[in-house]
Amino acid sequence: MHEKTITTKAGFHGKLLHVDVLEVELGPGERATREIIRHPGAAVILAQLDDGRFVLVRQYRKAIERETLEVVAGTLHRGEDPVVCAHRELHEETGYAARELIRLGAVVPAPGYTDERLHMFFARLKPEQGAQQPDADETVSVAYATAAEIESMIVDGTIEDAKTLAAWLLYRLRQ
Repeated sequence: MHEKTITTKAGFHGKLLHVDVLEVELGPGERATREIIRHPGAAVILAQLDDGRFVLVRQYRKAIERETLEVVAGTLHRGEDPVVCAHRELHEETGYAARELIRLGAVVPAPGYTDERLHMFFARLKPEQGAQQPDADETVSVAYATAAEIESMIVDGTIEDAKTLAAWLLYRLRQ
């Protein structure tokens, strides 16, 4: 299967996201329109302290009008190595640093309409916590949970963030 791109038009260019409108050829004489959100990708970090607790973040998400409980994550800068991004975001959002960073894999959260790729990591943390340094436009608080608490929150719907669910699954499958 393949869709040949015939034309591409810029639909929207924002600070983070861009939307391209593509006309594609599905087969001889068959055409369709595809709206593709262009996203630079992100590093996603499931972080754990030596005592077994996981370090998560609480953040208000305007798109769904509520606070979420999530793994640490941050957008890649243009051309940035996901490992560098993971270390930066971990420090900015939690104040912790990784003593070991293990690549879990990558996921594409919604390939039907975006090219976003999430680079997933597991971090064993250094015990000392420094000051958080979140971006100017974000408010993030640190939360701690055991594996059992995380799985209970997944089951009861408290944790519903897709990147958090994917990171947890990849982590559990590698144990």
